Amino acid sequence: MAMALRPIDNVPLVTPKMPKKQTNVAADPIQKRNDENQNPVPPSADAAIDYVSSENLKPLTNPDSNDFIEGLDSKDWVKVCESLNNSRRLALFHSDLLLPSLEKILAVLIKSMKNPRSALIKTSIMASSDIFNSFGDLLLDASTSNAFDQLLLQLLLKASQDKKFVCEEADKALKALVQFTTPLPLLQKLRPYVSHSNHRVRAKAAIPISDCVSKMGPEEMKQYGIVPLLQMVADLLNDRLPEAREAARCIVMGMFKALTENEEQKQEAWQSFCQANLSPIHAQSLLKVATSSQ
Repeated sequence: MAMALRPIDNVPLVTPKMPKKQTNVAADPIQKRNDENQNPVPPSADAAIDYVSSENLKPLTNPDSNDFIEGLDSKDWVKVCESLNNSRRLALFHSDLLLPSLEKILAVLIKSMKNPRSALIKTSIMASSDIFNSFGDLLLDASTSNAFDQLLLQLLLKASQDKKFVCEEADKALKALVQFTTPLPLLQKLRPYVSHSNHRVRAKAAIPISDCVSKMGPEEMKQYGIVPLLQMVADLLNDRLPEAREAARCIVMGMFKALTENEEQKQEAWQSFCQANLSPIHAQSLLKVATSSQ
């Protein structure tokens, strides 16, 4: 006798077992306390750099330029900073030992100012000030002239950037440059930068140019060229930035004082001079500055 088949609908369903949900275990408070007792993360190397002012630098006990500047070629930027500070001490107290390596020092300063590390940039700018202090016009010699031109551009660029502590240090270096360098050859070096495409560079160049002119007498102005100087000032009076315009006004007043010193009718002499050497619109700009400052 055949067995009756059970309807398939009556086959019991097998329910698959669901995986057990993992219980989140709270972090052990003891472990948290242990984490808090771990050594702190060491500070960045930037914090370890000392920015020593020139007044606080001390002479080297046993100066030897080769020993103290060998770290300039290091790939470790902290060692480069240390070597730059030693170079500063050599420049201020043992400049005769540093002189044979001056061109190499300038190359390192230029390279360091292009480095993205602000600490290295500031240290190199501070070193520049001390180099200007010790060597002055020697930097304009043919052997170092090209390197000096590159260094000057870097200083103007750093003075134009947004990082305040770098910008301020570059401003100090430019002031030191004017202080320790003969104004006429320095003015000739600075002149191209008032036509720079970067308006901030133009303004930063105008300030040391104004400082140079303030140190020059009539003969030096004539040696540079009165007409080119007037034309440069006329352009700066219409510059985009107020710093450039203010520097131009200071130059106008310096020239007015120097060139009309022996004139009884100063305003009339100045007017004739400007009208004879400039376009009417530029002459009017310079006359307005001189008149408003009287």
